[in-house]
Amino acid sequence: MRRPLAAIAAVMIAALSPGGAAVQAQDAAEIAAIKRAVFDAPDLPVMGNPSGDAVLVEFSDYNCGFCRKSAPEVAAFLKSDPGVRLVVHEIPIFGEGSRYAARAALAARAQGKYPQFHRALMAMRGKAEQASVLRVAREVGLDVARLQRDMEAPDIAARIESSLQLADQIGLVGTPSFIAGDRAVFGYLPNGELAELVAEARGRK
Repeated sequence: MRRPLAAIAAVMIAALSPGGAAVQAQDAAEIAAIKRAVFDAPDLPVMGNPSGDAVLVEFSDYNCGFCRKSAPEVAAFLKSDPGVRLVVHEIPIFGEGSRYAARAALAARAQGKYPQFHRALMAMRGKAEQASVLRVAREVGLDVARLQRDMEAPDIAARIESSLQLADQIGLVGTPSFIAGDRAVFGYLPNGELAELVAEARGRK
């Protein structure tokens, strides 16, 4: 399933619309804040090239079937285009198992293993829940006792809530949702369509 998300495009380009100077200034400030939250929040996990010339954003859930289907396509795209920085928003919308997995994934950054753990969780069979998430953590070489401690940090919960609120604010309708430039698309995207999305964003720079 793929569907363009008109809401985010409208929000992000609203500052270009005609209007009074005060209104434009307010809109521009709001849009700049939204863009920072989507693309550049300092506590977001990053994959690919951290210094890449193009940014692809993914909102995902480890219990989302289309997220799992998209994961190898995203990995192939990052491998084919070393100039892309992938920013991931963990938005656990499929229950408590999803939230547990999201907390664990974010906590894995403290051990420098977010990318490996993220990919392994997306590739796992069965539902992501406490037992399966911790099993995958062991398989990728994480210190599980430390991971469980780090998962309880307040900033982990805060990061998840921020991403969930942001998804609501910009009108995302589900996972996976991909954003590049001022365009967002909901649903599974193969490698080629991810490349087109990023190429369009590069062309608008």
